[in-house]
Amino acid sequence: NTGLILCAGFGKRLNPITLKIPKPLIEINEITLLENSINFLKKLNVKNIKINTFYLHDKINDFILSYKSDLKIEILNDGDEILDTGGGILNLINRSDENDFIVLNPDTLWGDNYLDTTINMMNYYFEKKLKNLLMIVNKEKSYDKRMVGDFTLSNDRLLKNKKNNFIYTGLQIVNKSLFEKKKVIPFSVTNIWDEAISNKILYGFESKEPFIHLTDLEIYNKLIKNY
Repeated sequence: NTGLILCAGFGKRLNPITLKIPKPLIEINEITLLENSINFLKKLNVKNIKINTFYLHDKINDFILSYKSDLKIEILNDGDEILDTGGGILNLINRSDENDFIVLNPDTLWGDNYLDTTINMMNYYFEKKLKNLLMIVNKEKSYDKRMVGDFTLSNDRLLKNKKNNFIYTGLQIVNKSLFEKKKVIPFSVTNIWDEAISNKILYGFESKEPFIHLTDLEIYNKLIKNY
């Protein structure tokens, strides 16, 4: 029922664009990354969206205020310091009575081609009663050929070793219980993943779709010419 969109980052690799525009408000194919993510969640029948902000947060606030939608969208600022991905997620889920959340990084171009994969992934998550499920893709399908793998996939479980061939796409489903011992301070969501790997409960769901991620200025320039 609830989707989280992580919009707090500085987007330094996209300077000078992000000196004045937060990364989620960059436009690709005449639509902002943030609006593209909201539209994607809406097509998945997600009813509530929570967005965390920090850098240039006023611009994201203004965008949402002018954005017409029948969804319930709430913005929550990280506060006095950026909370990183883990702290940002925890700060958002603390504001919800839900137990399970779909989490998006808006710098992946979430097209309709991802819908079936995501629906199948959600069904798998609930059927298997999982706590954390990451959408991953073989690095050969990455638009940015410089990207290296994050994980190895073995019997649907994720591991880390020297032959990591799978990239995290920026979409995961997470259960609130994984954060119950954490405090709202800056920490990376990779801390949650590493603990889950240690407990053999971090699962991956492979996407076969092309992976287009706005990594930096070089990729941005290629996308606006070719996408």
